[in-house]
Amino acid sequence: MLSMHHLVESTNVSLILTGENIIIACCYLAISSGIAYGVWRNRHAGVDPLVMAVAGIFFSCAIGHGMHGAGMLGLPNPIAWQAATDLATVIIAIYFLSFYRSFDLLARFSQIFSSQVELENKNEILEEAMRKLQRTQSQLIQQEKMSSLGQLVAGVAHEINNPVNFIHANFDYMQEYTLDMLGFVELYQKYYPTPVAEISVRAKKIDLEFIKQDLFKILNSMKIGTERIQEIVLSLRNFSRMDEAELKKVNIHEGIDSTLLILQHRFIASSEKLEIEIIKNYDTIPEVECYPGQLNQVFMNILSNAVDALEETNHKRKKQNIKGNSNKITISTSIVDSQWVEVKIANNGPDIPEHLHQRIFDPFFTTKPVGKGTGMGMSISYQIITERHQGKLMFTSMSGADTEFIIQIPICQKSLAALRT
Repeated sequence: MLSMHHLVESTNVSLILTGENIIIACCYLAISSGIAYGVWRNRHAGVDPLVMAVAGIFFSCAIGHGMHGAGMLGLPNPIAWQAATDLATVIIAIYFLSFYRSFDLLARFSQIFSSQVELENKNEILEEAMRKLQRTQSQLIQQEKMSSLGQLVAGVAHEINNPVNFIHANFDYMQEYTLDMLGFVELYQKYYPTPVAEISVRAKKIDLEFIKQDLFKILNSMKIGTERIQEIVLSLRNFSRMDEAELKKVNIHEGIDSTLLILQHRFIASSEKLEIEIIKNYDTIPEVECYPGQLNQVFMNILSNAVDALEETNHKRKKQNIKGNSNKITISTSIVDSQWVEVKIANNGPDIPEHLHQRIFDPFFTTKPVGKGTGMGMSISYQIITERHQGKLMFTSMSGADTEFIIQIPICQKSLAALRT
């Protein structure tokens, strides 16, 4: 009974040892196979004997442990098989020792690999720093251009506004004087109905009756023209506000309308393009604390891109196909969560391909032909909204639906800063 118990224990130990040897053999085999596969993949670069020797040692160890396990399972002549595999291992080990001069290189391999990884990481950091520097440089150049342009526009608007104001201010007097002169002519005609022949001939030649009817129409048309110039000048001054260095509460709708007025010539139909319909869905929103000049620049960039997209679509389609498709830009404003203002600018032009979505706000990226875009407009717009105004700039574009850019900025920048602190 006791001998039977010892026999069972011996069998269990034997099975455990057999399992251990087989597991070890599988591990060695996996390592040697991995090394061999790596050598095979890079065989065009040459085969290193030292690496092959290492693979051979692992392989022979795998065979050796496999034979030990097989011997425990009852393989015939296990001692002969084990001796053969051990001999093969010794031969490969001696071959490996012949590369003793390369041991130092092998020992330092991990250090070299670690240094290479560290170097690659530093290179990535430097490349990212270089890209960031280029972005910052381009943004500074673009901002300087916009600042100079703003000063120029403000100066030109001021110079135009002064003489136009003189003209417009004198229209009331001109109408009054004209009315007096025509009244005097009528009074003269009343009491002298039969003037001398020379006056009668002159009156017929200049068509005095037509002049009396048309003169006030001309004056009214000129007055409307000067009012139109004043509106344009006001829009230019509003668009190029010189107070962008300071936060200021403004009516965002005025900034959008000023931008639309500046771009109005691009909305008008011509022989080569369709009219672009502007749809405004303005909600009642309070004045927003922002940098007005920079915010107007964002509106200009997004609206200009929308017009470009619509015009490009029209160029690609035939005229008969264009007639049934109207171009539309829809601008909507609303309040979000009582502390944010949202501006949506949508157009029914072509959708933006999905593989380009991640690059829309990248510096220097543009889908326009060479010479028609710098690729900085949307990048600077993103910086103005997210960094200067602590807001969000997003877009949605899917096939069969409008492309829509969404701007969200806090109503009060100071309140937002207080909440964050």
